[in-house]
Amino acid sequence: MLSLRSCCYSFKQPSFYNHLHFTLKPSSIFLIASPKTLNKPLFFFSSNPNSRTMSTQRSLFDVLMPKNKKRKTPSVETSSKTPKDSILEPIEDTHLVTGSKSKTPIGNQDSILKPIEDTLLVTVSKSEDLVKKRKTPDVETSSKTPIGNQDSILKPIEDTHLVNGSKSEELGVVKKRKMISPNESIVEIKKKAANFDPKKAAYWGDGERVPFMFVAKALDAISKESGRIVITEIVTNMLRTVIQTTPEDLLPVVYLAANKIAAAHDGMELGIGDASIIKALAEACGAKEAHVKKQYKELGDLGLVAKASRSSQPLMRKPEALTVVKVFDTFRIIAKESGKDSQEKKKNYIKSLLVAATDCEPQYLIRLLQTKLRIGLAEQTLLVAIAHAFVYSDKHSSPPAGVDSPLEEAAKIVKQVYSVIPVYEKIVPALLADGVWKLAETCSFSPGVPVGPMLAKPTKGVSEILDKFQDMEFTCEYKYDGERAQIHYMEDGSVEIYSRNAERNTGKFPDVVAAISRLKKPSATSFVLDCELVAYDRQKQKILPFQILSTRARKNVVVSEIKVNVCIYAFDILYLNGQPLLQEQLNVRREHLYKSFEEEPGYFQYATAVTSNDLEEITKFLEDAVNASCEGLIIKTLSRDATYEPSKRSNNWLKLKKDYMESVGDSLDLVPIAAFHGRGKRTGVYGAFLLACYDSNNEEFQSICKIGTGFSEAMLEERSSSLRSKVIPKPKSYYRYAETINPDVWFEPTEVWEVKAADLTISPVHCAAQGIMDPGKGISLRFPRLMRVREDKNPEQASSAEMVADMYSTQKHNHKNDQDDNDEA
Repeated sequence: MLSLRSCCYSFKQPSFYNHLHFTLKPSSIFLIASPKTLNKPLFFFSSNPNSRTMSTQRSLFDVLMPKNKKRKTPSVETSSKTPKDSILEPIEDTHLVTGSKSKTPIGNQDSILKPIEDTLLVTVSKSEDLVKKRKTPDVETSSKTPIGNQDSILKPIEDTHLVNGSKSEELGVVKKRKMISPNESIVEIKKKAANFDPKKAAYWGDGERVPFMFVAKALDAISKESGRIVITEIVTNMLRTVIQTTPEDLLPVVYLAANKIAAAHDGMELGIGDASIIKALAEACGAKEAHVKKQYKELGDLGLVAKASRSSQPLMRKPEALTVVKVFDTFRIIAKESGKDSQEKKKNYIKSLLVAATDCEPQYLIRLLQTKLRIGLAEQTLLVAIAHAFVYSDKHSSPPAGVDSPLEEAAKIVKQVYSVIPVYEKIVPALLADGVWKLAETCSFSPGVPVGPMLAKPTKGVSEILDKFQDMEFTCEYKYDGERAQIHYMEDGSVEIYSRNAERNTGKFPDVVAAISRLKKPSATSFVLDCELVAYDRQKQKILPFQILSTRARKNVVVSEIKVNVCIYAFDILYLNGQPLLQEQLNVRREHLYKSFEEEPGYFQYATAVTSNDLEEITKFLEDAVNASCEGLIIKTLSRDATYEPSKRSNNWLKLKKDYMESVGDSLDLVPIAAFHGRGKRTGVYGAFLLACYDSNNEEFQSICKIGTGFSEAMLEERSSSLRSKVIPKPKSYYRYAETINPDVWFEPTEVWEVKAADLTISPVHCAAQGIMDPGKGISLRFPRLMRVREDKNPEQASSAEMVADMYSTQKHNHKNDQDDNDEA
């Protein structure tokens, strides 16, 4: 771009050149004038001897303000067929267009001003180049070309269109809205929720899609915080801003914050590994895969690699900014890709997102794709934030009478509803339509959507049970060693089977589908059954160990090929004939259960149960359970405080395992996060493993013990082989362990092991439940040994830090005499 000032004498118009600029191209020079020179002719010079001079009869006033017509903003359509020599190119060169509209075709008009009308006289509130305060004297292009002062061609455009608000009666001029940057927006988001104004945090117009940058910046801010209250307020304010400006984007924002793309039972997974992500990142950044892998090894976080790589990558043209909807929709497209070339297609989708990502967006795109956000935002915190956001934003109604703390009450409501119907597609629209106080009415439990199973807390013996359930009626049931299942029978006769993780297991158990349809009574037209599927030898009429059940194929099982039969042991019914039963007492639910099915040995049986508060009788019943190849007993309140509590480990359900009788100790589900190379006979395999429990509040794995016993040679080889593919270059940022622990390799958290121990003890080395029982020390296991791999659990469902602390607290022996667990390091 050349300034006209340098050649103004060619025009003999000293008062005119301040309002003109032109672009020199190989074939022509274009001259553009501002409305200050409405009566001046426009000139077209060509260096091409064959070109014709453009007509100059129409003035700028004629073009901009036709008779008897008010100024209107024309629609702009995107096209890839931009004429090479059109006036758009000089305009594009001077950056008088915004983002994706820089390729707008202009066509061959008689007047040079028509392109300006088509291209410039549009709302450009998104443009970082043009949205300047009126006090700014100069506007510079990327090539440092001066456009002029307030009297330049930008003046009327700014007056008319670079504003937002209500239109004026005469010229359609709207009140200009102060624009802020994404960083300034985050400053607002981090304010106390009570002092927060959503309008001040939004840097996009009402009705415009929420920028992904907004969510990425919020996630980044959360990653720098550790306090639960502060994190909750940041998420609350982020959601309030979306509710205020773009409520239709709230659902994808919530899903991304939860690091999900769909409800668990939908079975929708991205299905991409690090290899595909690394390829996409290398191509998006113009780097070699080897270089990306090297950076990954050094940084230990592919998200940080992406952020560093993208920020250093120069771009020929700035892509259209990412929106939350664009990212979320692309994730779902990736999840649905299957068949031939699906991995290549997935890689290209990821690449397209990375090319458009800027600032911290690449970092959080990658982490979301890996489903390893790990910023300390637990889903329970997100649910609280959703509740708080709607309390602040709710225009539908006031809190019910008698509610002293609306925020706390709203959080209880949202958590309870999510435990019953863990589907954001149902919860978010219901909140937007009717608010938080009516959520329990608008979202109710129904077949087809699995609820989180109710869980039991461990106890040390029968005497402890009698102490806890004093003056209460309770029942004891066999604790079966199988696979927890929730069977949903719909009105149309279809059946779905879900695991404790809400995964659809219908294809794994076609024999169960057939049995449940055959053995239900005609009176049961729809139901949800809570049960245990147990491997069973029908000839010997004997329960088989869990290890036998685990040999069954995982999907697409054909009934004629089944070698391991299962028996359904039903112990609860949560829904029957259109009526949820969660709030009914257990004795009522059990009565409904017994009336709805026919028992058939080896196919469908009720859990063996006894109601008694006699110490000797319960002890004998426990022995019978163990002799029947069961794990022990589940003890439940029967007629008081006996409702079904989804997703909770309740004090109203206690488990008493045979392990406690044998004085072997407690059983926990732990995650291997590291290993030590074997020596001697164990050369070539791992000799010991570092195990961790999971702290859901801080989203971190905390070391609890080393384990090297309880392995047969075959099991040790199997576990070593399985975990070799999970080795990572350095420990995750969300691993908590002592500096004195120096494993030879670290693992991605993928497996869950059931571990039995003789005792729990305070430890200066391990970090499990650190700060709960002792300010500076954690809890460790003494003499741990591996029992089995829990394939039905994911790492986040491992034993929690709170559970470890509870188990330590309930031990019979005197903790004051414990010795520090130095030998477990």
